[in-house]
Amino acid sequence: MEEIKKEESIENSDKDNIIFVGIKPFMNYVTGVVIQFQNKGQNEVFVCARGKFISKAVDVVEVARRTFLKDENIKIKNISVTSEPFENKEGKRIFVSSIKIELAKENV
Repeated sequence: MEEIKKEESIENSDKDNIIFVGIKPFMNYVTGVVIQFQNKGQNEVFVCARGKFISKAVDVVEVARRTFLKDENIKIKNISVTSEPFENKEGKRIFVSSIKIELAKENV
């Protein structure tokens, strides 16, 4: 039983640097990115979004980098765009676009 809890905590700590953008206010996500780099000492942060929140995720990354983290030398390391199968309310299978933006702290 203890072994399972340890595995879960390891998995949760690995996912600590992933921010999923959704319906919350814009600045909540910007603050989340900034906290990951400055307070938690992460070297990489992933910003993920699906569907209509993709543009919000891009804005979050740009505001965080250009306004709050301009002295931190944060660069966009990778951007991956995919489509995920999704079942809508009527039970019809549709595809929803998703984006994953990888930010990394560059050492000068």
